[in-house]
Amino acid sequence: MNRIKHSILVAVAIGLCASCSPGDSGLADKQAAILTAQDAKSFLQKVEADIEKLGKPASHASWAYATNINYDNAQVDAYLSEQLSVMWAKYAVEAAKFNKVSVDDDTRRQLELLKSGLEVAPPADPAKAERLATIGSDLAGMYGAGKYCRNENECFSLTEMSAEMAVSRDPETMLEFWKGWREVSVPMKEMFVEQVSIANEGAVELGYANTSELWRTKYDMPADEFPKELDRLWGQVQPFYESLHCHVRAELSEHYGEDVVPLDKPIPAHLLGNMWAQSWGNVYDLVKPEQEMNVPDVTLALAEQNFDEIRMVKQAESFFSSLGFAELPDTFWERSMFQKPQGREAQCHASAWNLDEKDDLRIKMCIQKTGEEFNVIHHELGHNYYQRAYKDLPLLYRGSANSGFHEAIGDTIALSITPTYLQQIGLIDEIPDESNDIGMLLKVALDKIAFIPFGLMVDQWRWQVLAGEITPEKYNQLWWDLRKKYQGVASPIERSTNAFDPGAKYHVPANVSYTRYFLAHILQFQFHQALCDIAGSEEALHRCSIFGSKEAGTALNDMLEMGKSRPWQEAMTTLTGSPDMDASAIEAYFAPLKVWLDKQNESRQCGW
Repeated sequence: MNRIKHSILVAVAIGLCASCSPGDSGLADKQAAILTAQDAKSFLQKVEADIEKLGKPASHASWAYATNINYDNAQVDAYLSEQLSVMWAKYAVEAAKFNKVSVDDDTRRQLELLKSGLEVAPPADPAKAERLATIGSDLAGMYGAGKYCRNENECFSLTEMSAEMAVSRDPETMLEFWKGWREVSVPMKEMFVEQVSIANEGAVELGYANTSELWRTKYDMPADEFPKELDRLWGQVQPFYESLHCHVRAELSEHYGEDVVPLDKPIPAHLLGNMWAQSWGNVYDLVKPEQEMNVPDVTLALAEQNFDEIRMVKQAESFFSSLGFAELPDTFWERSMFQKPQGREAQCHASAWNLDEKDDLRIKMCIQKTGEEFNVIHHELGHNYYQRAYKDLPLLYRGSANSGFHEAIGDTIALSITPTYLQQIGLIDEIPDESNDIGMLLKVALDKIAFIPFGLMVDQWRWQVLAGEITPEKYNQLWWDLRKKYQGVASPIERSTNAFDPGAKYHVPANVSYTRYFLAHILQFQFHQALCDIAGSEEALHRCSIFGSKEAGTALNDMLEMGKSRPWQEAMTTLTGSPDMDASAIEAYFAPLKVWLDKQNESRQCGW
């Protein structure tokens, strides 16, 4: 039931059938009576029993559709998603009846989690609820099966276009694919607008002002305070990001010409090696230091040692085993999707799944034999080990302490994929000395620091949309206004008001909150610093690997086992000793690179 799509927890995967009425909980007969604490406990027991009974087949339907996109699987997935989400919403409304009942803290927390558990809340009207589920399924299908066609005989999938944009240095080709993929999202816009309208009706029925407020209440703090916390964290990172942006823009301008990349404007989005300009690692060769850097080529090492997809996953599993975690079950290897299936469409978006809330762990990937994918595999397994750690908690506690924790765990592990680790597992023979660290740190920053403002702005856009603060004809304009404000990135061409460029990013049509990724990119460095301290590492933070440290593994597992049973601030304290999220570990991790960037930028005009 518990599934992570591209490392994403999708709450709608948890639910139960619409044929069960709210009255089945026994509350209907007591509406006029005084509800008690025992009534609340009985209600929660009923909810958990129904979810566990019907959630498993619903998860299997979702898995079947994700790995085999066709009409029949779409119908089954949409039908069960409707039933599950509608009943979750009904139970959420029922939970509100206990708002004034005196209950213990544990019961109160579960009731609150039940009320806020949906990403998209269906209204009580069955026709609208059915329509909401159908739209969700259709949007996911449109994205998963999307292609750009030059002509009748030459079409490209997102995977193919992304692979070409990663290596191409031809602005015309990159612009063609950039534009082509955004044609896929145009038909989504009308459906998305309708989805927002229906979802807001459901949110109001749950007692929220709109879906935006529903999303912002999930973080153990007042909804209006949460955005302020994000602004505080971004403020810690922003100076370093602006230094990185300044260097990258200058180097791209030198390569493509100032007429293509002006030195006083945002960077054109199609030139950064990624379909969404969300990470910039693929332009490393254009922006790397002039001096020769001995940076391990993991892609080459994998090829030279004949790593196939399974062996790559086995190696990632061995990292967790070295920390003291039990090996993955046999069913993981039998049921996961490691390669794109032949002869059918599938969602290649990397994701980690637990289909029975116990041990049916799986990943879904179309693995490419690259160093980047090697990291992604470690990331996805982080989700699986987190899912297994909290499997014995009450169902409403089986999840991430906050949405950023789940994403951060795998990335924390990936930070330990250092030259030391690569040597320990035999992928490289020698560890480059510290004079090579600038190259390594620049590579990491191009992926992780470049991502942070994108991770922030997606939901900055969506919260305004879901709150009805922006009209559909302004959707695209707001999207690019925010990208300019936070990222210093701009559309390479004028965009029509009919365009729906947000829909070209999976998480928008899939209705998956994106703030989790922003938080994860902050938390992973904070977690890494804490684990390195526990492991007793004496190396610089960017050189530390916790591979083989049972002490670090025990400390990590202690936090993972808490799930969401306590506020995330307590889970944070368990590992780091502090209840606060803090981006200062980023400064420590990238300290040598910041000095180098400042030197490169001495005579440059920065900002946009």
